[in-house]
Amino acid sequence: MIGWRSQDAMRGARPPAVAGTFYPDDAWTLRRMVDDYLAAGRDEVEPRGTLKAVIAPHAGYLYSGPVAGSAFAAFGDPQRIARVVVIGPSHHVAFRGLALPPADRFTTPFGSVPIDLEAAGELRQLPQVTVDALPHAREHALEVELPFLQRLIGDFELVPLVVGRASPAEVAQVLDRLWGGDETRFVISSDLSHFLDYDTARRVDAATARTIRNLGGPLDPSQACGAAAINGFTPLARQRGLEVSALDLRNSGDTAGGRDRVVGYGAFSFNPADGG
Repeated sequence: MIGWRSQDAMRGARPPAVAGTFYPDDAWTLRRMVDDYLAAGRDEVEPRGTLKAVIAPHAGYLYSGPVAGSAFAAFGDPQRIARVVVIGPSHHVAFRGLALPPADRFTTPFGSVPIDLEAAGELRQLPQVTVDALPHAREHALEVELPFLQRLIGDFELVPLVVGRASPAEVAQVLDRLWGGDETRFVISSDLSHFLDYDTARRVDAATARTIRNLGGPLDPSQACGAAAINGFTPLARQRGLEVSALDLRNSGDTAGGRDRVVGYGAFSFNPADGG
C-alpha cells in the first residue's frame, strides 16, 4: 500500500502484522487469553504506589504471555492513565535512531489505539527521531503489548517507538520529552537471552535481572534484545528516584517449549522509591 510506505502520505492505520501468529486474531479468543494471563499475574503481583514503567516480553503469547501478564498486572489503577509510550527494538530493519510510524492509530483485533500526534510532532524535532513505515510494518515488539493495554486501560493514546542504532543518551532524550506525570506510562518491550540451554539461560537472565534491579548497565543485546531502550530509560529512572522490582523471571522452557534452546523473559516494574 503506497500510502503506508510513504512518510509524507495521508495518515492511516498501522494494521496488525502478527495477529494469528504471535497471538489470536479472533477477539473473543484473544480476550479470554489476555484476561487469563492478567488474572494469573494479579495472583502473584500486588501493585505498589504509582507505577511509571514496566519491562514486558514480546514473544508469542504461548511462550511469553504468562510473564507479560505479571508485568501488566502491576499497572494498578488504570483510570489515571491517558498515554502509554511503548518502545522496543527493531527485529527486521536496520536503521539509525528511533522511528515513529506514519500513522494515526494502531489496530488489533480489539480495535484501534490512537497515536498521540501532538507528542509525535514534538519528537520529530529531535534529529534522532524519524517517521518511517518500514521498521514498524512487520515489527511485533510493540504490537503484542497492545492487547494487554487495551484490556487494562481501554481508552488511551499511544506513542509507538521502534529503536534502531541509538545511544543511551539519544533514547533518554526522547523518553525525557515524554515523561509527563501520572497520566503517562512506559512499556519497554524486551525479551532476555536467546537460544541458550535452559540452565545457562537461567544463570545469564538472573545476572541481567540483577543489573536491571540495580539500575546498572549498560546491557548488551545478547542479554536483552531491547537493550537500547532499557539503557536509555535507566539513567532517567535513577535521576527521578525510581526503584525496580523484579516481578517474574522465566524462559520458554518453563512455559511452552523445549529446554535445549530457550528464550528468556522478565517482568519488571519501576516505581517511585518513596511509594508515591
